[in-house]
Amino acid sequence: MSSPKELPLQKLQFYVTTSYPCGYIAKNLAQSLIASPHHLVDADVYSALISQGFRRSGKFAYRPHCEQCNKCVPVRIVLDQFTPTRSQKRAYKQHGDLTANILPMGFHQTHFELYTEYQALRHATEDDFKQNADADEEEQYKQFLCMSNVDSQMIEFRDAQNQVKIVSVIDNLKDGNSAVYTFYDATVQKASYGTYAIMWLIDRTKQLNLPYLYLGYWIAESQKMAYKEKFSVQEKLIDGDWVSI
Repeated sequence: MSSPKELPLQKLQFYVTTSYPCGYIAKNLAQSLIASPHHLVDADVYSALISQGFRRSGKFAYRPHCEQCNKCVPVRIVLDQFTPTRSQKRAYKQHGDLTANILPMGFHQTHFELYTEYQALRHATEDDFKQNADADEEEQYKQFLCMSNVDSQMIEFRDAQNQVKIVSVIDNLKDGNSAVYTFYDATVQKASYGTYAIMWLIDRTKQLNLPYLYLGYWIAESQKMAYKEKFSVQEKLIDGDWVSI
């Protein structure tokens, strides 16, 4: 398959995966377009790919390529137009005592334990949890979040007792930062760790004088992604063009 339009990626090839169960819309089947070979997707190439709607999972750059569905919409926050809501300001102040540590990509046992707990509490049904318990979950975690060919970092946030409360994996791009994945201590009542992590990334990206924070895909039918709409002003990639919403 030929390369996405207007990208100086002559050495890359793109292929479509076989169908697999969609993780966001029940009973739907999904397909992805994969950039190959993945070792050629470096920081510069990935900055070009993400502007065309690609995302990263481990060492692989992909974007949805479903024949009968186009509901996955890439979104990014336009930082010079962003105005936080009262609840976002409150969340940022509420967790302002957390200490951020910027780390290179790598496996940390405390991160993995927090991740498995977060998955069990927030994203897994009982049947899913039983299935994952039999799989090599640690190896899956390493491939998903601890490996990268691009300029990536792990941000851990610790409380006053030196306990890790949030971990964010980010990619550094030419025109911004990309929030790859964030997980946190979901056992703390009335915490707003997810909102805090995005607010922290917004401030960090502004300090770097970069215009965008990429939030990945938004799907109207997915409650898991509803939080992304609360961060505006946004642009959405529609028919190949970034459109202000």
